[in-house]
Amino acid sequence: MKSALAEAIGTALLLAAVVGSGIMGEQLAEGNAAITLLANSLATGLALTALIVALGPHSGAHFNPLVSIALALRAQFPRRRLMPYLVAQFAGALIGVVIAHLMFDLRAFQVSITVRDSPGQWLGELVATFGLVLVVLGCDRARPWSAPLAVGAYIAAAYWFTSSTSFANPAVTLARGFTDTFAGIAPAGILPFILAQALGAALAVAVDRYLGPRREIQ
Repeated sequence: MKSALAEAIGTALLLAAVVGSGIMGEQLAEGNAAITLLANSLATGLALTALIVALGPHSGAHFNPLVSIALALRAQFPRRRLMPYLVAQFAGALIGVVIAHLMFDLRAFQVSITVRDSPGQWLGELVATFGLVLVVLGCDRARPWSAPLAVGAYIAAAYWFTSSTSFANPAVTLARGFTDTFAGIAPAGILPFILAQALGAALAVAVDRYLGPRREIQ
């Protein structure tokens, strides 16, 4: 239960960073969407890196249902702990959104009206999640310091090179349906995003299995 609690806290802080930096970016950028996205991506990538470093020893710092499932499929995570982690991640994500709203004196509970429902954005989510899960699975256990840097850097970059701005996380996606701010997604777009994410994660697991163990290149 302590590790699940760490997952909930980490996911809540991650969503507070995602939504809060979007709100702050909009307030300070005076309508410049590029500056808002820059603030949002940097804050999210840096916060994610710090949270993985701080909470990794307690829970593994997944903060993402698909990462937990992928690690369980590769026998790097006990399957009996999967359900508590998933509950903690979804609950933590929703709590983080509410905290972000309250910090900025907004209504605690909102529903987004930001439409994100194009095939290009679905492909963006597939690519974003494929890359994220592949990065996570590819991080070397012998170099534990590499995972926080690699994951944080990838997410910050994927904000910019994917059409969807890289949600890459079902818990994050669902929670962002309940914020009518820069980070939001209208409820109608949530299920297609999650399906694209699941497909991207499945492809990443398949590719990782095909590539097999790391070996020295001669």
